[in-house]
Order: sequence, then structure tokens, then C-alpha cells
Amino acid sequence: MPETNGTQLTEEEIKSFGSLAKSLEGRRAAGPKVTTAYPSGPPQGMQAYLGPSMFQPHRARQAIRDAHEKKIPPLIGFYAGLSSIPLMRYMAPFGFDVVWIDWEHTSCNVETMTSLVHDAIFMSQGKTIPFVRVPGHDHAAIGFALDAGASIVIPQLETVEEAKHVMSSSKFGTKNRGTRSAPPFRLIPTLTDQGYDGARDVWQNLNDQAAVMVQIESLAGINNLDAILTECPDIDVVWLGALDCRISMNLPANFGMGSEPEWLEAKEKFYATLKKHNKPLAGFCLAPGDALTEAAQEHSMILHCADVTKLLELPQELANAREAVKGVVKQ
Repeated sequence: MPETNGTQLTEEEIKSFGSLAKSLEGRRAAGPKVTTAYPSGPPQGMQAYLGPSMFQPHRARQAIRDAHEKKIPPLIGFYAGLSSIPLMRYMAPFGFDVVWIDWEHTSCNVETMTSLVHDAIFMSQGKTIPFVRVPGHDHAAIGFALDAGASIVIPQLETVEEAKHVMSSSKFGTKNRGTRSAPPFRLIPTLTDQGYDGARDVWQNLNDQAAVMVQIESLAGINNLDAILTECPDIDVVWLGALDCRISMNLPANFGMGSEPEWLEAKEKFYATLKKHNKPLAGFCLAPGDALTEAAQEHSMILHCADVTKLLELPQELANAREAVKGVVKQ
């Protein structure tokens, strides 16, 4: 008699499960294939990399590789540092290629993170790929973000062992050294669980859709990066967390900038390792014009705007307003 969680199934339960499985397979075979309704007209932005359903992750791995190979321009992104659902709903139609949802450094919970991911995808009509920076290397947190339909950012990666753990947590199946759990009803059977590649099931397809970005944020991480990328070739894109890295090296934070010999040596080693492994690079470039054009030569993804930096413009606007109105005061 089959068992589930140590409890024997009754004959009726076995028949019930069998009937459900046959029904779903019959619906798949009968077709037609039903997917989430997409916008009409030619694809815009990352709509070209949508999966079969907007409940699934974009084919972000392919988008990043195409940008790395200069088949498309670098992905331009927005940093959402405040975990604000109303703000996400407001900016989603703008059409950024990427939105970075910072789950690591906000009081965002699982439900809020999931809503942010869904709003980014659906309210942009698929033009925006959400990346969630997860809080640490927790297996469950990685699964929550991927189940929501996001690609992921792994912070503070330092060792091969950590890299193997997070990559295992993000993949299905032993062929991919995966330990990710399949969510049975996150995708609706026969409606939103179609595979992009019809020759493989949805779980195998999902392994090739969501991207994994890792952040190297310490000298130890830089020194181990060659071994990390050798042992974990499925890492899709790498980010140098310069601020944290400088702090960990006991250097002045200085917004991640500096010219100390040890810092220049560390950066040179980082970039040489990426070049050796032909890995895409992601990073910030908040400046416009020539600085952005220069960044595009090396970066496959650029975060160019942020909610927090736009809000930092308000103090100067307030000062300008006070200056403009102070003359009305009668002496």
C-alpha cells in the first residue's frame, strides 16, 4: 500500500489521486494550450523573453546572455529599495527592463515580496523582469522568490560551498544538483504550467528561465571567485558589491569608490576572473551621458535609477522652495 508522510492511503484516496492525474493528462493532451493572455502587437522590452505564462519567470538567463553577447543592449533597471507596493504599481508601466526588489535590506515579508514580483510582471505587461535580492542564502527564501516568478540575487557569496548550496536551492532535479521543491499548485495545471520547450516538462524548463545573480562583497569572495565559477558554471551574472567589499577590507566606504593599492588590486582580480569565465557583469551606473555609455561596454545589466535616490532630491527642492518664498515675510 502506498504511503504519504508515513500515513497509509486508503483505496478511495488512491483512486482519487489516480483520477486527478488522468484528468490533468487528458486535458493537456486534448489542448488547445491555454496560457496567460499577453499584450497584442510586437513585443516591447523584456516581453520578448516572457515564458509561456506571466505566472512563470521570464527567460532571464537568455536575456542576460544576449546582452552579454551584444545581441541586445544592456538591461536597464530600477532599484526598488523601499518595498512599496503602491510605488511598484506606479512605476511598473514605465517599462524598465529590470526591477531589483531588495528583500535583504527591508522589512518586507514573503507576502509583500510576492505581490511586488507579481505587480512588476503583470502591471508592466511583461516588459519588466523582477530580480529579488534574497535575505542571505536560506533555501526557503530562495524558493519563495523563485516560486513567485522572480529571478534572484544572492548576496555576500564567499565560498564554493555557499555557491553550491544556493545553486542547488534554485534548481530542480539531481542532474542539476538541485534540491528545490516543486510547488504543486503555484502554477495551475494545464493553464499556467506549460513548458516553454514542449519536449521537456515545466520544471526542467524553469531551470533555464529564472536567472541567478551572485554578489561578491568581500576580498575572500574575490579570491574564491575563480573556484566558485569553475564549480558552479550555472551562475548567470555577477555583481561586485563594492560598498560592502570596501567595508569588509577595513577601507573607507566612500560609496564603493577608492584608489588604495589593495582596492585596485582586488578589483583587477575580480574583473580578470569574470573575463576568464566569460561571465556577464551587473552593477550600478546612476550617472547619465558618457558614464552610462561607458558602463554599457562592460555591463550586461545596469541599475540606473532608484526610488531612494529620487527621494534624496527632495531636500534640495525644499531648500529651493524656502529660498523662493522667504521674501514675502514683512520685516
